[in-house]
Amino acid sequence: MKIASFNINGIRARLPALEDWLRAAEPDLVVLQEIKTVDEGFPRDHFEAMGYSVETHGQKGFNGVAILSRLPLEDVMRGLPGDEADEQARYIEATVIGHQAVRVAGLYLPNGNPAPGPKFDYKLAWMDRLASRAEALRATEMPVVMLGDYNVIPEPRDADDPDSWRKDALFFPQSRAALRRIVHQGWWDAIRGDDPFGARGPFTFWDFQAGAWRRDHGIRIDHLLLSPEAADLLRESGVDREVRAGEKPSDHVPVWVDLAA
Repeated sequence: MKIASFNINGIRARLPALEDWLRAAEPDLVVLQEIKTVDEGFPRDHFEAMGYSVETHGQKGFNGVAILSRLPLEDVMRGLPGDEADEQARYIEATVIGHQAVRVAGLYLPNGNPAPGPKFDYKLAWMDRLASRAEALRATEMPVVMLGDYNVIPEPRDADDPDSWRKDALFFPQSRAALRRIVHQGWWDAIRGDDPFGARGPFTFWDFQAGAWRRDHGIRIDHLLLSPEAADLLRESGVDREVRAGEKPSDHVPVWVDLAA
């Protein structure tokens, strides 16, 4: 079962690029972030024609998440629990049925800039809620993949130029500590694995400004966290870096895992 995450940065603007990647990569399930449309505006016909069922949690103009799946989905949940007043569309969950059931949690974590300030406070509060949900998912003892755009640079080696991010909410100590608290519940970083002293990268985001892609001035903010039960099924993981060089690309690239499920 190949499960992927892709911040598409506007589904209408990136529709050809997304379709090309789907045909080449053939994921069984992909969670999307920043679809930037209400549910009714999502071009589901394009993906249903490719054999994918579609579940969305949309929002006009910004945010928005979705799941595309070639396998049956059950128990779809929209919105991160813990704050009924939160109207931002940033979280979607479902159980995907392959050879066995896997719970998939797709998320678009708040950016938090400018920081300090209300947006950064919202980011940290959202991460507290995510930690509670992650703990509840771990307690189910089923394979869980919690993946998406976390908007957190975990370590200095996850940025080409970490000093340039010191004043950004993505690299603030509080953001990094909040992500570590989640990982230390027992989640497995599918891209880093057990490589505590590895080299820089791989990166998953390159800004559209200042020649970031040409200079490889990237960061790693798209992550796949696996529960122990999912980690036991892990066969392979990867970052589809070459997608960033395509026509009208997103500023993010897909990340994925292949599970024996």
